[in-house]
Amino acid sequence: MKKYKIVLLSGDGIGPEISEVSKKVLKKLSKAHNFDIEIIEKLFGGVAYEKYGNPAPDETLIQCKNSDAVLLACVGDVKYDSLARELRPESGLLKLRSALNLFANIRPVKIRKSLIDSSTLKKNIIENVDLIVVRELIGGIYFGNPRGQIYNIKTPKAFNTMVYDSSEIERITEIAIKIANQRRQKICSVDKSNVLEVSQLWRDTVSNVMSKEKRISLSNMYVDNAAMQLVRDPAQFDVILTSNLFGDILSDLAAMLTGSIGMLPSASLNNNGPGVFEPVHGSAPDIAGKNIANPIAMLLSASMMLKIGLSEHNAAESLENAVDKVLSKGFRTADLDDGHSKVLSCSEIGCKIIDEI
Repeated sequence: MKKYKIVLLSGDGIGPEISEVSKKVLKKLSKAHNFDIEIIEKLFGGVAYEKYGNPAPDETLIQCKNSDAVLLACVGDVKYDSLARELRPESGLLKLRSALNLFANIRPVKIRKSLIDSSTLKKNIIENVDLIVVRELIGGIYFGNPRGQIYNIKTPKAFNTMVYDSSEIERITEIAIKIANQRRQKICSVDKSNVLEVSQLWRDTVSNVMSKEKRISLSNMYVDNAAMQLVRDPAQFDVILTSNLFGDILSDLAAMLTGSIGMLPSASLNNNGPGVFEPVHGSAPDIAGKNIANPIAMLLSASMMLKIGLSEHNAAESLENAVDKVLSKGFRTADLDDGHSKVLSCSEIGCKIIDEI
């Protein structure tokens, strides 16, 4: 029997609620598909700061490095916004990504037929949407130096540096190529090369790497146009390749094509070692503890973990099929309610999904 060691980071807000559902689902899947999964829970984010004064404690990072995969719920709360930036939960995320060298963020956006009426866009616009955002994750403006704030002057200033070297762009482009070769062989590289030097390097480097790939169609698009096109005609996209900042914004925009950001998973990967699998949504502290959160994005992140991180493809397929069956029967969490469905709590819809496995 295969054995896996998973680190679970429940984090903040609704994290513990959706993590509880994920634990139960993974337990059921391991029994059904004959593998053993050890789930090690560690503090991360605001809860880790509360106990250790550090959102990403060394012990947590060591456990993550020594695992087969990391399943992360969500972090953050407005009550931590007054902390020094390096102590905020979001800085813990950056530290985790850097520690595990997670340079590639993969965010699939696919319309589930049972939820097609949940989107704010017309059916004919979204019905054929099936795209993946490939976002560079440990470079760009979020990690660039120098950065800082200057207050001891007449007019306070703040500054950040957007910086990439060609090797960082090359390796994320190679990831996009691998994914595109398994799909429709189309890559749209998104930048702002008409005004940003760093984006000109991005475009030039992507074009140079892609010149060796004769089977893949490459297009380039400015980020403002890409945002418009995701609303106007999202089905035109197959693989969107972009930088850290632009990928952060565009993937959240793409998430709403499905009707709820509570439906979308993601994977953050490196070339070797454990990946981190997490829902796209945030910690939603306004509904934390009410048992009304949507656990499906985290469950689909667990599916990506099973498929990509553990190579348990049958278990991943079983989980996704269970989710589709529950949704097709009209069961929803509150964020997906269309006025004609049966609204269930977080734990209740988790039980429905477990029953379908």
